[in-house]
Amino acid sequence: MTPLSTGDPESIGGYTLLGRLGSGGMGVVYLGVSASGRQVAVKLVHGPYAQEEEFRTRFRQEIAAARKVSGAFTAPVLDADPDAERPWMATLYVPGRSLAEVVAKDGPLSLRQLRALGLGLAEALRDIHRAGLVHRDLKPGNVLMTEDGPRVIDFGISRAADHQHLTMTGNMIGTPPFMSPEQLASPRDVTPASDVFSLGSLLVFAAVGTSPFDADTPYMTGYQVMYEPPDLDGVPAELVDAVRRCLDKDPAARPEPAALHRLFQALPESDAVAPAKTGTSPRPRPRPAPTTSVTGPAGRRRPRLLLTGLGAALAVTLVGVGVAAVESAPSPASSSKPTATARTASLPDGWRPWRTALRYDMKGIPLEYNTPGCVAQGSTALFCGGTGITVARVDAASGHVAWRAGTRPTEVRPIGVRDGLVYVYEEPDQTSRRVVALDAATGHRRWQHDISASEDAVLYDGGLLTLSPDSSSFVAYGPAGKELWQAPALDEICTPSALGGRPYALCSTGSEPGQAPIDLMKLGPGSLTETATLPKKALSLGTVDGQPLFLAPQTAKDVYDSGYQRPYNALLRVNLETNQVERTALARPLTGAATLVDGVVYFVRSDGTVTAVSAHSGRRLWQRTTDMESLSAPVVSTTYKRVYFANRFGRLLALDSRTGAVVWRTSALANPGDQAQDSPPQVLLVKDAIVAMAGDTVFSRSPDDPGRQ
Repeated sequence: MTPLSTGDPESIGGYTLLGRLGSGGMGVVYLGVSASGRQVAVKLVHGPYAQEEEFRTRFRQEIAAARKVSGAFTAPVLDADPDAERPWMATLYVPGRSLAEVVAKDGPLSLRQLRALGLGLAEALRDIHRAGLVHRDLKPGNVLMTEDGPRVIDFGISRAADHQHLTMTGNMIGTPPFMSPEQLASPRDVTPASDVFSLGSLLVFAAVGTSPFDADTPYMTGYQVMYEPPDLDGVPAELVDAVRRCLDKDPAARPEPAALHRLFQALPESDAVAPAKTGTSPRPRPRPAPTTSVTGPAGRRRPRLLLTGLGAALAVTLVGVGVAAVESAPSPASSSKPTATARTASLPDGWRPWRTALRYDMKGIPLEYNTPGCVAQGSTALFCGGTGITVARVDAASGHVAWRAGTRPTEVRPIGVRDGLVYVYEEPDQTSRRVVALDAATGHRRWQHDISASEDAVLYDGGLLTLSPDSSSFVAYGPAGKELWQAPALDEICTPSALGGRPYALCSTGSEPGQAPIDLMKLGPGSLTETATLPKKALSLGTVDGQPLFLAPQTAKDVYDSGYQRPYNALLRVNLETNQVERTALARPLTGAATLVDGVVYFVRSDGTVTAVSAHSGRRLWQRTTDMESLSAPVVSTTYKRVYFANRFGRLLALDSRTGAVVWRTSALANPGDQAQDSPPQVLLVKDAIVAMAGDTVFSRSPDDPGRQ
């Protein structure tokens, strides 16, 4: 427990709060005490979600689900108010660490402990299923280890076993290493057998310290869950049979909780620990080589030195969504809200609303860069890449696919399009990478060059800039594929960059990016000239008035907590005449993915809060809390004076760029594809036409009638 902080309430619903037990994406959990002295855990919903009726409905379902379950191995609900200004729920306080914390600190459990855990969880699932519920998120963080046995908590995504469901734009429905195959394939149709599969994965975690499905990305973890056998190395022999039966891909073949209870009762009541689990901390087990490209002696891709404005948080969500329709937006107080009927949109010739599903069956390990999306060529064409698809040319007016190129799924948008060429990545094997120039009209390969497997290629005003395969030099190529010049790379970690159309390098000493101050270097034929030094973890945004602009972090410490967003407290502007760094403090630290557009920095938080800040003065222009989570990077329409966003389920949002007022928003797409839960969304403009990518679906809408399909 941590002390209450500034802004925390002193009491909720008559319960006096003593401190914080934890915080997640949806709310904060406090330790409270009633007037009679009974200790309770009070879950308080975050403010932005309290304004979202969909979330309130979900929260009511969570309360109802938890109240249905009453057993020795669950935490009962004592009180709740889902209709309060900020909804809350109080459950019996159960002192104890989560299974995840126990394994992380003390190591895998002994056989005796595994037997007790299995018995307790089998009884908990029996009670949950008898109440007509499926828990749907049984994982180590949702199991408390108490003196009298395990307790299952968090019914936030439970659903009645009769398949009644709420149609929503998106909600978290599981954690990939502990989800069942059917939960990944058809989340609305899971049965109690899904929880049994999760129990099997959880027991493996408790026995060896990792899930039986443990890949480098949620996408590949999900693939293992659905198609590959579980990794049971290190599981005690006495437990293997029960676990293997739980992890059967066929739900009908899995044992019911009552049968599991009998299996666990038959286990030896011994304190012996399996020989494979010596030591006090979980040991990672060997895994197949990662599917992403690797480089260098460490055998892995180095993380990028700096992230540009498009930040994406990977959240695994799988839900059914409603049909697309324009929702009525709140009426802003400002009378300056622009009206859609005041102008006629400039659209590509022959344009009409369209939607295109790009995914199609193909084989091959995908290029997993987790940045799917499209780039535009004027008002005629889009070039798109994404999970499950190769690079494709899409007509901007009709959505028709003119050609596809490549033989592997490409989870990365093309580098760019210029001079009749579209530039893409290719990985011949797991240790190399190349840039390929395709004819934009036909998709035919014009030329290719091997490049560094650890850093991106970028387009600048004179050509394409990249690093040589051995990362020893920067190389610039012209449109014909001819090498224009080289410049030596320092004995540091350097990333090619294009700021204001000029070639730069961002370099940092040390074995890992971001662990030392960042040197901004000008690049040219044979030369690498230091321009300025930025603090470590500084974030490159682009240029303002031709001068490079960065964000300064409030703290540069490494934090690995789920959902953590680094706060930034100043703008750093590099004066190219004096090479001095000019610092402009922000009124208060801001978090979220930052994007620079037309002299404004937009901070977009994962909870849907958008803050606009002047890139010149650092002054906050406006802030808007929306009801849409996991928004894309923004795109700005100067014609309509709007800022557009999309979310991963195909909802579109328009804010007034002057005030932040909501102009309109749409419902989600009906079935945006099976990759919507994993893929960061994108929105861009082709003239005034809005183009967005959600999952493996690309679609276009008019700013005057965004709900028309």
